[in-house]
Amino acid sequence: MALVTEPMLPVRYRVIDRTIETRDSATVRLEPMEQPLPRFAPGQFAMLYAFGIGEVPISVSGIGEDGTLVHTIRSVGAVSRALFDARPGTVLGVRGPFGTTWTLAGAEGDDLVLVAGGIGLAPLRPLLLAALARRSTYRKVVLVAGARTPQEFLYRSELDRWTAREDLEVELTVDSPSSGWHGAVGFVTEPLSRLRLTADRTVAYLCGPEPMMRFSARILLRAQIPAERIHVSLERSMKCGIALCGHCQLGPLLVCRDGPVVDYAIAEPLLAIPEL
Repeated sequence: MALVTEPMLPVRYRVIDRTIETRDSATVRLEPMEQPLPRFAPGQFAMLYAFGIGEVPISVSGIGEDGTLVHTIRSVGAVSRALFDARPGTVLGVRGPFGTTWTLAGAEGDDLVLVAGGIGLAPLRPLLLAALARRSTYRKVVLVAGARTPQEFLYRSELDRWTAREDLEVELTVDSPSSGWHGAVGFVTEPLSRLRLTADRTVAYLCGPEPMMRFSARILLRAQIPAERIHVSLERSMKCGIALCGHCQLGPLLVCRDGPVVDYAIAEPLLAIPEL
């Protein structure tokens, strides 16, 4: 069977595994029921369709060699609630892959700094896994992740394994600590500002709420890291995924086509305008 070439036609995928991450977030693993879509890359997104309800854009958080896809979904509306509730055996529609990617090209021998806020860890997960698979290629790999509370962290078992690694530096921080939390308290900007960074040997990847990305980028810029070496993932209301409807326009960009991943030299003037 030939690959599907019609970008508006969903391909059927079946939920084969579901993991509850937090009170409102779940990770689902999907397998294709027919010829799989072209391979996704870290940073790209799919339009996930809950039949009879609608579709929403969700970044890929895992990419299987066998064509399986992993998505972490936060329940915030009718469609995402249906996706959050999808049990093994549920059939969903998937369109994609769409958008630009996190890239490690040109970062060989550099320090990698990944900064995630809340659900922003999900789009960064495949990038981190790719970097760890080629760990000897990079001087240092740092993950700075923040959440509102300790219970809001995604991938807690993986975070434990990542924290235990000697070749990965993990900095976790929360806004509101709870009983038993012995880690840092505060915004991700605090541990980020303490990192010793080499300006011309650092590449940064930021994903999370726009204020978090702006303030984190400012810290990196003050450390003399060029804006072209700071990558952010933009979020806007995406409907078609193929730059036809205009719902995701951000200034001169159509985020579904020109993003979601862009360097901060492009993003900075756009994120500075509240109306955009």
